[in-house]
Amino acid sequence: MTEGGGKLSVSNLHVTVAGKEILKGVTLDVKKGELIAIMGPNGSGKSTLAYALAGHPRYTVTAGTASMDGKDLLSLTPDARARAGLFLGFQYPVEVSGVSLSKFLWTAYTQKHVAEEIDIDAYQSRLDGNMSQLGVDNGFLKRSLNEGFSGGEKKRIEVLQMATLEPHFSILDEPDSGLDIDAVKVVGESIAKQRRPDLGIIVITHYQRILKYINPDRVYVLVDGVVAKEGGRSLAEELESKGYDWIKAAGA
Repeated sequence: MTEGGGKLSVSNLHVTVAGKEILKGVTLDVKKGELIAIMGPNGSGKSTLAYALAGHPRYTVTAGTASMDGKDLLSLTPDARARAGLFLGFQYPVEVSGVSLSKFLWTAYTQKHVAEEIDIDAYQSRLDGNMSQLGVDNGFLKRSLNEGFSGGEKKRIEVLQMATLEPHFSILDEPDSGLDIDAVKVVGESIAKQRRPDLGIIVITHYQRILKYINPDRVYVLVDGVVAKEGGRSLAEELESKGYDWIKAAGA
Protein backbone atom coordinates (compact mmCIF):
# COMPACT_ATOMS: atom_id res chain seq x y z
CA MET A 1 0.00 0.00 0.00
CA THR A 2 1.32 3.44 -0.90
CA GLU A 3 2.01 6.05 1.78
CA GLY A 4 -1.25 7.61 2.96
CA GLY A 5 -3.13 4.71 1.34
CA GLY A 6 -6.23 2.99 2.60
CA LYS A 7 -8.29 6.12 2.87
CA LEU A 8 -9.99 8.92 1.01
CA SER A 9 -8.44 12.10 2.35
CA VAL A 10 -9.54 15.70 1.74
CA SER A 11 -7.39 18.59 2.96
CA ASN A 12 -8.24 22.32 2.90
CA LEU A 13 -10.42 21.89 -0.20
CA HIS A 14 -11.75 25.07 -1.80
CA VAL A 15 -14.32 24.75 -4.60
CA THR A 16 -16.13 27.33 -6.71
CA VAL A 17 -19.28 26.93 -8.80
CA ALA A 18 -19.98 29.52 -11.52
CA GLY A 19 -17.37 31.78 -9.93
CA LYS A 20 -18.84 31.58 -6.41
CA GLU A 21 -16.83 29.91 -3.66
CA ILE A 22 -18.90 27.17 -2.01
CA LEU A 23 -16.29 25.09 -0.16
CA LYS A 24 -13.92 27.23 1.87
CA GLY A 25 -11.39 24.79 3.24
CA VAL A 26 -12.91 21.35 3.92
CA THR A 27 -10.73 18.78 5.66
CA LEU A 28 -11.91 15.22 6.42
CA ASP A 29 -11.10 11.60 5.72
CA VAL A 30 -12.66 8.15 5.64
CA LYS A 31 -10.68 4.94 5.95
CA LYS A 32 -11.59 1.67 4.30
CA GLY A 33 -14.01 -0.16 6.54
CA GLU A 34 -15.44 3.09 7.91
CA LEU A 35 -18.78 4.76 7.29
CA ILE A 36 -18.99 8.48 7.98
CA ALA A 37 -21.93 10.85 7.72
CA ILE A 38 -21.74 14.42 6.47
CA MET A 39 -24.59 16.60 7.69
CA GLY A 40 -25.40 20.27 7.36
CA PRO A 41 -28.11 22.77 6.44
CA ASN A 42 -29.14 23.43 2.86
CA GLY A 43 -26.48 25.34 0.95
CA SER A 44 -23.64 24.29 3.25
CA GLY A 45 -21.67 22.58 0.45
CA LYS A 46 -22.44 18.90 1.03
CA SER A 47 -23.35 18.08 -2.58
CA THR A 48 -20.61 20.38 -3.86
CA LEU A 49 -18.08 18.23 -2.02
CA ALA A 50 -19.51 15.07 -3.59
CA TYR A 51 -19.49 16.42 -7.14
CA ALA A 52 -16.06 18.01 -6.81
CA LEU A 53 -14.55 14.71 -5.65
CA ALA A 54 -16.27 12.88 -8.52
CA GLY A 55 -14.85 15.39 -11.02
CA HIS A 56 -17.96 17.20 -12.28
CA PRO A 57 -16.71 19.92 -14.66
CA ARG A 58 -18.93 22.65 -13.17
CA TYR A 59 -17.12 22.34 -9.84
CA THR A 60 -13.69 23.98 -9.88
CA VAL A 61 -11.14 23.14 -7.20
CA THR A 62 -9.14 26.31 -6.49
CA ALA A 63 -7.06 25.09 -3.54
CA GLY A 64 -6.43 22.05 -1.38
CA THR A 65 -5.90 18.36 -2.08
CA ALA A 66 -7.84 15.12 -2.30
CA SER A 67 -6.24 11.69 -2.42
CA MET A 68 -7.56 8.14 -2.63
CA ASP A 69 -5.41 5.21 -1.61
CA GLY A 70 -2.46 7.60 -1.58
CA LYS A 71 -3.01 8.78 -5.17
CA ASP A 72 -3.84 12.34 -6.25
CA LEU A 73 -7.55 12.17 -7.00
CA LEU A 74 -7.84 15.65 -8.49
CA SER A 75 -5.37 14.90 -11.30
CA LEU A 76 -7.66 12.16 -12.68
CA THR A 77 -10.52 12.53 -15.15
CA PRO A 78 -14.00 11.59 -13.86
CA ASP A 79 -13.95 8.21 -15.60
CA ALA A 80 -10.46 7.48 -14.28
CA ARG A 81 -11.65 8.28 -10.75
CA ALA A 82 -14.48 5.78 -11.17
CA ARG A 83 -12.12 3.10 -12.53
CA ALA A 84 -9.75 3.76 -9.63
CA GLY A 85 -12.55 2.89 -7.24
CA LEU A 86 -14.65 5.99 -6.49
CA PHE A 87 -18.44 5.70 -6.65
CA LEU A 88 -21.02 8.49 -6.47
CA GLY A 89 -24.67 7.76 -5.73
CA PHE A 90 -26.84 10.63 -6.91
CA GLN A 91 -29.39 12.56 -4.87
CA TYR A 92 -31.62 12.66 -7.95
CA PRO A 93 -30.91 9.54 -10.07
CA VAL A 94 -31.46 10.18 -13.76
CA GLU A 95 -34.01 8.23 -15.80
CA VAL A 96 -32.50 6.77 -18.97
CA SER A 97 -35.15 5.61 -21.41
CA GLY A 98 -34.23 2.69 -23.66
CA VAL A 99 -31.27 1.52 -21.57
CA SER A 100 -32.16 -1.44 -19.38
CA LEU A 101 -30.81 -1.71 -15.85
CA SER A 102 -29.18 -5.00 -16.87
CA LYS A 103 -27.34 -3.41 -19.80
CA PHE A 104 -26.33 -0.39 -17.72
CA LEU A 105 -24.85 -2.50 -14.92
CA TRP A 106 -22.98 -4.78 -17.32
CA THR A 107 -21.55 -1.86 -19.32
CA ALA A 108 -20.43 -0.04 -16.18
CA TYR A 109 -18.86 -3.20 -14.79
CA THR A 110 -16.95 -4.03 -17.98
CA GLN A 111 -15.67 -0.44 -18.27
CA LYS A 112 -14.39 -0.54 -14.69
CA HIS A 113 -12.65 -3.87 -15.39
CA VAL A 114 -11.64 -3.08 -18.98
CA ALA A 115 -8.10 -4.40 -18.51
CA GLU A 116 -9.22 -7.70 -17.00
CA GLU A 117 -10.66 -10.94 -18.28
CA ILE A 118 -14.23 -10.99 -16.94
CA ASP A 119 -15.87 -14.17 -15.71
CA ILE A 120 -19.47 -13.70 -16.87
CA ASP A 121 -20.81 -16.48 -14.66
CA ALA A 122 -19.10 -15.03 -11.59
CA TYR A 123 -20.48 -11.58 -12.43
CA GLN A 124 -24.03 -12.93 -12.79
CA SER A 125 -23.75 -14.88 -9.56
CA ARG A 126 -22.55 -11.76 -7.73
CA LEU A 127 -25.34 -9.66 -9.24
CA ASP A 128 -27.97 -12.22 -8.27
CA GLY A 129 -26.61 -12.29 -4.73
CA ASN A 130 -26.61 -8.50 -4.44
CA MET A 131 -30.17 -8.24 -5.75
CA SER A 132 -31.36 -10.87 -3.30
CA GLN A 133 -29.60 -9.16 -0.39
CA LEU A 134 -31.03 -5.74 -1.30
CA GLY A 135 -34.52 -7.04 -2.07
CA VAL A 136 -34.45 -5.95 -5.73
CA ASP A 137 -36.75 -8.03 -7.94
CA ASN A 138 -35.30 -9.54 -11.13
CA GLY A 139 -37.98 -7.75 -13.13
CA PHE A 140 -36.12 -4.47 -12.64
CA LEU A 141 -33.26 -5.72 -14.83
CA LYS A 142 -35.42 -5.55 -17.98
CA ARG A 143 -36.80 -2.09 -17.24
CA SER A 144 -35.25 1.16 -18.46
CA LEU A 145 -32.87 2.62 -15.89
CA ASN A 146 -34.91 4.39 -13.18
CA GLU A 147 -37.84 4.94 -15.56
CA GLY A 148 -41.08 4.70 -13.59
CA PHE A 149 -39.23 3.74 -10.41
CA SER A 150 -40.39 5.14 -7.07
CA GLY A 151 -38.01 7.31 -5.05
CA GLY A 152 -37.13 4.42 -2.78
CA GLU A 153 -36.59 2.08 -5.73
CA LYS A 154 -34.23 4.56 -7.39
CA LYS A 155 -32.16 4.86 -4.24
CA ARG A 156 -31.98 1.09 -3.79
CA ILE A 157 -30.83 0.76 -7.41
CA GLU A 158 -28.04 3.26 -6.61
CA VAL A 159 -26.96 0.95 -3.77
CA LEU A 160 -27.18 -2.03 -6.16
CA GLN A 161 -24.85 -0.20 -8.55
CA MET A 162 -22.42 0.36 -5.68
CA ALA A 163 -22.55 -3.31 -4.71
CA THR A 164 -22.05 -4.45 -8.31
CA LEU A 165 -19.12 -2.16 -9.11
CA GLU A 166 -17.32 -2.93 -5.82
CA PRO A 167 -15.64 0.47 -5.39
CA HIS A 168 -13.03 1.30 -2.75
CA PHE A 169 -14.89 4.43 -1.64
CA SER A 170 -18.53 5.39 -2.08
CA ILE A 171 -20.19 8.78 -1.70
CA LEU A 172 -23.97 8.59 -1.37
CA ASP A 173 -25.54 12.03 -1.80
CA GLU A 174 -28.68 12.25 0.35
CA PRO A 175 -29.92 8.68 -0.20
CA ASP A 176 -32.86 9.50 2.08
CA SER A 177 -33.96 12.60 0.16
CA GLY A 178 -37.66 12.62 -0.71
CA LEU A 179 -38.36 9.24 0.91
CA ASP A 180 -41.05 8.35 3.43
CA ILE A 181 -40.17 6.74 6.76
CA ASP A 182 -40.57 3.17 5.49
CA ALA A 183 -38.42 3.79 2.41
CA VAL A 184 -35.70 5.44 4.52
CA LYS A 185 -35.55 2.28 6.63
CA VAL A 186 -35.25 0.04 3.55
CA VAL A 187 -32.56 2.20 1.93
CA GLY A 188 -30.67 2.67 5.21
CA GLU A 189 -30.61 -1.07 5.87
CA SER A 190 -29.51 -1.66 2.26
CA ILE A 191 -26.54 0.67 2.75
CA ALA A 192 -25.64 -0.99 6.06
CA LYS A 193 -25.49 -4.38 4.33
CA GLN A 194 -22.72 -3.07 2.07
CA ARG A 195 -20.29 -2.33 4.86
CA ARG A 196 -17.10 -4.31 4.41
CA PRO A 197 -13.42 -3.97 5.39
CA ASP A 198 -12.27 -2.86 1.94
CA LEU A 199 -14.92 -0.16 1.42
CA GLY A 200 -15.13 3.35 2.87
CA ILE A 201 -18.57 4.97 2.70
CA ILE A 202 -19.59 8.63 2.97
CA VAL A 203 -23.31 9.25 3.45
CA ILE A 204 -24.44 12.83 2.93
CA THR A 205 -27.70 13.66 4.65
CA HIS A 206 -29.72 16.58 5.96
CA TYR A 207 -31.51 14.62 8.69
CA GLN A 208 -30.40 12.08 11.27
CA ARG A 209 -33.25 9.63 10.68
CA ILE A 210 -31.23 7.40 8.31
CA LEU A 211 -28.29 7.27 10.72
CA LYS A 212 -29.96 4.82 13.09
CA TYR A 213 -29.89 2.26 10.27
CA ILE A 214 -26.34 2.88 9.03
CA ASN A 215 -24.66 3.58 12.43
CA PRO A 216 -21.84 5.90 11.25
CA ASP A 217 -18.39 5.83 12.82
CA ARG A 218 -18.16 9.63 12.72
CA VAL A 219 -20.36 12.60 11.87
CA TYR A 220 -19.03 15.73 10.20
CA VAL A 221 -21.16 18.91 10.16
CA LEU A 222 -20.66 21.25 7.23
CA VAL A 223 -21.70 24.88 7.69
CA ASP A 224 -20.98 27.63 5.18
CA GLY A 225 -18.42 25.56 3.29
CA VAL A 226 -16.29 24.36 6.19
CA VAL A 227 -16.38 21.51 8.72
CA ALA A 228 -17.84 23.27 11.73
CA LYS A 229 -18.03 20.26 14.06
CA GLU A 230 -17.10 16.60 14.25
CA GLY A 231 -18.39 13.93 16.58
CA GLY A 232 -20.20 10.64 16.98
CA ARG A 233 -23.81 9.56 16.58
CA SER A 234 -24.79 11.66 19.61
CA LEU A 235 -23.90 14.78 17.63
CA ALA A 236 -26.50 13.87 15.00
CA GLU A 237 -29.10 13.40 17.74
CA GLU A 238 -28.20 16.80 19.15
CA LEU A 239 -28.68 18.35 15.72
CA GLU A 240 -32.10 16.72 15.47
CA SER A 241 -33.24 18.39 18.68
CA LYS A 242 -31.42 21.73 18.36
CA GLY A 243 -31.12 22.29 14.62
CA TYR A 244 -28.02 23.88 13.10
CA ASP A 245 -28.30 27.44 14.44
CA TRP A 246 -26.32 26.69 17.62
CA ILE A 247 -23.37 25.49 15.56
CA LYS A 248 -23.59 28.55 13.33
CA ALA A 249 -23.64 30.79 16.41
CA ALA A 250 -20.65 28.99 17.95
CA GLY A 251 -18.65 29.56 14.79
CA ALA A 252 -19.63 33.20 14.38
